[in-house]
Amino acid sequence: MPVLRDRTFCNVVHLAGIGLMLALLSGCGGDAPAAKTPMSEEEARYLSDENLWRVQREEQLVRPDGWTSLIALHFLTLQSHYIGSSARSGMRIPLGPDSLGMIQRSGDRVFFVPESGLSLTVDGEPLKGRVELKDDSAGAPTVIGFDEGKGRLNLITRGGRQAVRVRHEDAPTRKNFTPIEFWKPDPGWRVQARFVPHPPGKTLEIGTIIGTSEAMPNPGVFEFQRDGKTYRIEALDQGETTLQLIIADRTSGHESYGAGRYLDVARPGPDGKAVIDFNRAYNPPCAFTQFATCPLPPRENRLDLAITAGEKRYPPKKKA
Repeated sequence: MPVLRDRTFCNVVHLAGIGLMLALLSGCGGDAPAAKTPMSEEEARYLSDENLWRVQREEQLVRPDGWTSLIALHFLTLQSHYIGSSARSGMRIPLGPDSLGMIQRSGDRVFFVPESGLSLTVDGEPLKGRVELKDDSAGAPTVIGFDEGKGRLNLITRGGRQAVRVRHEDAPTRKNFTPIEFWKPDPGWRVQARFVPHPPGKTLEIGTIIGTSEAMPNPGVFEFQRDGKTYRIEALDQGETTLQLIIADRTSGHESYGAGRYLDVARPGPDGKAVIDFNRAYNPPCAFTQFATCPLPPRENRLDLAITAGEKRYPPKKKA
């Protein structure tokens, strides 16, 4: 994505150099217009960091294995499924060989039987025959590569159901990706919060965009104040170095994505103090592809507040 990289790189350079430019302009006679409010070094650094995060966010989405590369999602309903781009395939994919192979179920195990004559890989190594597919429930799933590595398929489990997820570097959603629109970075949306832990082992039932639900670890709730009101956001623990917040607000379905947005917050220390930076609220994968299985905001996290920060809805509204 050369155009995206060029545009976002220039933005980073621009913001990173704001402080320097202001310093230089202050000593350049009266040719340059005076800034209404001089930008501090701290403000310039904050804006630079925010813009860099936005650059990295877009680059992650358009990586060869990023969310925009998804081309298919097929749930297993029979003992055997043929998969390929031919109309004869029960699991049809828009890109790749006419017949890629067969997905077979045997009890609780799932196997892939390749079509003869194809050059395929399994976890990066040449595939020579029938292989078991491990899903993503216990670590990294088995990955079948095709189309000289441009295509990949693997098995996922959602809500107790297994599905084949397929990616391809030539996915239309990747090739036709347009830059995300954001609200202007606003330090005022970087709020101080307090983390209130729940009893150990507490879970929260989270629905998904595909109609399934899952009880997810819910270690506690973040509390913060805005315009004199106290708001609460339940946190989810996915085993990462951060806790995840899945929220909806008064911009959802209007300026921002209708199915809510996500936030990652550093795990708080023993004092419970935390910072929630709503400037880094980002769209779930299902904003960019119909083949994702996004968790949705629980009712506890539907805020009576217009959060005018972070990512706007995708694709951007067409200008009249």
